[in-house]
Amino acid sequence: MGAPTAALPPELAGFARLLAEASEARPGGGEMAVVVAHPDDETIGFGGQLRRMRNSIIVHVTDGSPRSGFDARAHGFAAPEDYAAARRRELEAAVSEVGVPASSLLSLGIPDQDAPRRIADIAKKLAALFGTRKPRFVLTHPFEGGHPDHDATAFGVWAACRLVARGGGMPPAVIEMASYHLGSEGAVWGRFAGDEPELVLTLGPEDLARKQRMFAAHRSQTQVLAQFAVGEERFRLAPAHDFAALPNGGRLLYESKGWGLKGDEWLTLSRVALAALGLQAGRETPA
Repeated sequence: MGAPTAALPPELAGFARLLAEASEARPGGGEMAVVVAHPDDETIGFGGQLRRMRNSIIVHVTDGSPRSGFDARAHGFAAPEDYAAARRRELEAAVSEVGVPASSLLSLGIPDQDAPRRIADIAKKLAALFGTRKPRFVLTHPFEGGHPDHDATAFGVWAACRLVARGGGMPPAVIEMASYHLGSEGAVWGRFAGDEPELVLTLGPEDLARKQRMFAAHRSQTQVLAQFAVGEERFRLAPAHDFAALPNGGRLLYESKGWGLKGDEWLTLSRVALAALGLQAGRETPA
């Protein structure tokens, strides 16, 4: 299990209690928004909890299909739009395994790999959503240089919280779920970079079986999903990231993957977005 609840930061301990108090018969999630980059990220990071937290709203920043068409062709689709439609069908099938209706799925409709170029727009849309729904928690990606859309989503959530606070509202606590990053010996899957306190949940047999079915529903993503251990999920309170700098000490997994971004471009895009939103760079908390 990870650190005892008493040893966790108060916000993370509150998140742990929310998960513990929910059940299949009395599901929770109304206090939470899940904001992820791609269809399947909700399954990877939170699939084992979704049956009990099926009242959550789940926001996908991208449609999972780069407009270059390379990924679409690699998966047997004639056009990026066809691939995006297939990923949406896979997503709906996956979350139906845990009782989440398609009506709980929102998409910002940004093409895969384009999120870093739309950070300010993402932040404004999320701020409006947070202002309307007033979630107590938002669950999202860590800022670790794994995928550029993950980092853009993390930035967008942070900036949205700042905009909510600037408007006099109460921003949600930002909880991160483990994803992937570049370690000293290569890619690290399902673990955080850094040593902040974590909540580590081991799935029981029923939740494990459901999550395996969710993985199977994302048929086009089998190769990627095979990198992740299914039976454990990790969460932490978002650290005070500096989004105007490179994450993970400048070790960027996406630079070696051809995922449409280099570190120097991230620095430019993030600083332009900060200026457009009227936010300051640096290691500042959302409130």
